[in-house]
Amino acid sequence: MKFFDEAKIEVVAGNGGNGAVSFRREKYVPRGGPDGGDGGRGGSIWAVADRNLNTLIDYRYTRIFRAQHGEGGRGKDCYGHGGEDMELRVPVGTVFTDADSGERVADLDQDGKRALLARGGRGGLGNLHFKSSTNRAPRQSTPGETGERRNLNLELRVLADVGLLGMPNAGKSTLIRAISAARPKVADYPFTTLQPNLGVVRAGEGRSFVVADIPGLIEGAAEGAGLGHQFLRHLQRTRLLLHVVDIAPLDPNADPVACAHAVLDELRKYDPGLHAKPRWLVINKIDLVPEEEREARLAQLLAGYGPVDRHFVVAAINGQGCRELIFGIAAYLEQIGAAPEEPEDDETVAS
Repeated sequence: MKFFDEAKIEVVAGNGGNGAVSFRREKYVPRGGPDGGDGGRGGSIWAVADRNLNTLIDYRYTRIFRAQHGEGGRGKDCYGHGGEDMELRVPVGTVFTDADSGERVADLDQDGKRALLARGGRGGLGNLHFKSSTNRAPRQSTPGETGERRNLNLELRVLADVGLLGMPNAGKSTLIRAISAARPKVADYPFTTLQPNLGVVRAGEGRSFVVADIPGLIEGAAEGAGLGHQFLRHLQRTRLLLHVVDIAPLDPNADPVACAHAVLDELRKYDPGLHAKPRWLVINKIDLVPEEEREARLAQLLAGYGPVDRHFVVAAINGQGCRELIFGIAAYLEQIGAAPEEPEDDETVAS
């Protein structure tokens, strides 16, 4: 199934039913008085977060959602039936934004969380409400209110504790395969990752966290180059970023330090808040560097990268250094406390 993380829809709540103008007509009851009932309320449209969903594909092809109208009132004091509400089920982490005003309407960051997208119109009043001592046969009623109508942008931001970022072919997908049960595509060419992947990492009994892998960034990503810029939003909910840097790139002319700074520059351009998140450096593919050169290469990379909270040296292909990375992340996440949005145990976003 293809992964869709954006959609645009129109929601139209139901109109309220009209109030009725009616008079009581019974044998032996002359001038029975007004008995027109009220109209029913129109159906509202709600959004509900569902942990069993992982893509917005249902909203890619169906664009307009209409709730049921309320029924009109009737005689004999009968009120009209209210229209049924409509529920739109979306993945946890979906953000709704008003397409016209840019206002954020809802952020469904927890399973089962509900949000009102469009309110149904109130039913009109029947002539029963207008009787008085001076108006004993009212012929007034009010029409039902029109339901709200909105154009909405839907944006899915996956829920994960840790996010991986780096250049294409830096080994992010290999790393997530090494530390979790996720199985994204891995190959010896760039852009093998075309959509975000989630992996649940176990760090002992009762200890686990979720890692998100997005397509690699290239220079100019913030202006739309490559694929990674489309998915950077998925890192905005993470509590820790792992910057994966290839210390032994296939291109002998590629400079790991320059590549690392290119990624950081794109991150800063896209969202300064995302750039300011806690970030650790993960130096990958150390197994491809001859032992006699490792110390010098590592020192050069660390000096050129600049200040960083922590760094790890790994070889994701064979798991070297991954255990220390896993337990380091688990200890850090426990130290800073649980996040308000707690991901569940889905291991991949799409298949």
